[in-house]
Amino acid sequence: MHKTVFAIATSATLLLGGSAWAAEYKIDPSHSFVDWRIKHLGYSWMSGRFNKMEGSFSYDADKPEASVIQVSVDASSIDSNHAERDKHLRNDDFLKIGDGNTLATFQSSGYIGGADSGTISGDLTINGVTKPVSFEITKVGEGKDPWGGYRAGFYGTLKLTRADFGIDYNLGPTAEDMELQLGIEGVREK
Repeated sequence: MHKTVFAIATSATLLLGGSAWAAEYKIDPSHSFVDWRIKHLGYSWMSGRFNKMEGSFSYDADKPEASVIQVSVDASSIDSNHAERDKHLRNDDFLKIGDGNTLATFQSSGYIGGADSGTISGDLTINGVTKPVSFEITKVGEGKDPWGGYRAGFYGTLKLTRADFGIDYNLGPTAEDMELQLGIEGVREK
């Protein structure tokens, strides 16, 4: 279930299709995140994050439809603020880390919308299962940073059905779906 969250960041991963004029950005993992949340027995929410991710994107405000993004999340970096639960989330009931499923990835295939918001589509892979997904994204901002660089940031959300990615451990009927929140900040490469 948590792998689903990270994958979209992944997975998250924000933009779209590559052009010769688009600026290339490297994702800054210290200022990006893939958070997840899922209902716990229908009584409350359980949440967490993936602590390790990397990726890149290209983006041009004048041609957002030509943007592209790819993101990889280390599923073993899942962090729910509870060591024993994290150990369980890494086992065969959920992320199957022992089977070599350490990466969740998102590769965009298209974007519909403007420079500030729209819908990104692409392939999300979790637990070795690849599915097409689409989710809404919003540009948070872009501009010069205090260190002489140039940054752009985006935010998106995605709702996933855990069983679609082979994560079918019974957590009750209110926990079949989970939500992912993705925040991506990239530094433009010179």
